[in-house]
Amino acid sequence: MLQQVMTAPHEITFREVEVPQVGEEQVLVRIEKIGICGSDIHVYHGKHPFTSYPVTQGHEVSGIIERVGEKVTEFVPGQKVTIQPQVVCGKCYPCRHGKYNLCEELRVMGFQTTGTASEYFAVDAEKVIALPESMTLDEGAMIEPLAVAVHAARRAGEVRGLKAVVLGAGPIGILTAQALRGLGAASVMITDVSDTRLEKAAECGIEFCINTRERDFGEAMLECFGPDKADVIYDCAGNNVTMGQAISCARKGSTIILVAVFAGPATIDLAVLNDHELDLNTSMMYRREDYEEAIRLANEKKVLLTPLVSRHFRFREYQAAYEYIDANRESTMKVIIDVQK
Repeated sequence: MLQQVMTAPHEITFREVEVPQVGEEQVLVRIEKIGICGSDIHVYHGKHPFTSYPVTQGHEVSGIIERVGEKVTEFVPGQKVTIQPQVVCGKCYPCRHGKYNLCEELRVMGFQTTGTASEYFAVDAEKVIALPESMTLDEGAMIEPLAVAVHAARRAGEVRGLKAVVLGAGPIGILTAQALRGLGAASVMITDVSDTRLEKAAECGIEFCINTRERDFGEAMLECFGPDKADVIYDCAGNNVTMGQAISCARKGSTIILVAVFAGPATIDLAVLNDHELDLNTSMMYRREDYEEAIRLANEKKVLLTPLVSRHFRFREYQAAYEYIDANRESTMKVIIDVQK
């Protein structure tokens, strides 16, 4: 079978390897679709701090069960599935208390261990999650980023009835805004400095789409929500400007949740954070229940995934996909690799 390997930044090759054997508690998945995310792009540019080369990528994935191990009873050949890519120790404090997304020895497929970018992939059945038959394989490959958004949204607790702001209209920002709406938020405002991205957010049903290059963030929040402002603000852009906007304009006593990964040390006004008794929270990946909720929201069309698919590339065009993303950063949302075409 064919397997992708990134041998160094900007260098992708393919090699022929044996189809993996399936353990008694594993399944063999015929990989169909792989999504490229921002973290993959960091690896491509040699800027991911926790990934070394060579590495086989692929963690946003959908596929079809090809074969099951003799002790596997919950899956059958022909079933549509996605894969939860965390590899955890199961022994550390977070793992023992159900927070394995914070495992002290966390590894992620496609970064610290082999990813799914092969024609076939053998994986423990416990990491496989069934997809509804009605769900497309493109949508299935986007359940992983949607699970990120669901986990982030629920870091505020019960969001039903809340007024929420999402800073940053990239794929995770738009998915977070949609997840909030799907989970019952009363109203959602999203911001960016790109009209193109904000138009995509509006296409996905987000009611307040604000370009903060043209409008003051604080004034826009007052116009959208009134003097009580928002109940919670999610930073899905992850820079000093957006976090600064959140801290300076948040309602006193409200919550800010950092979803994005800062590229370096942050410079934020902790004095205002303290004086306004703001809760600054964070979000890290997801757990199985977030996948299950993501599948429900997508299957019920409470979250729209298809509008975020920008373009498809064939498996051997992996490098061309990265080059396309680099050349079309503002307009690109999600690029999908078609492994079997």
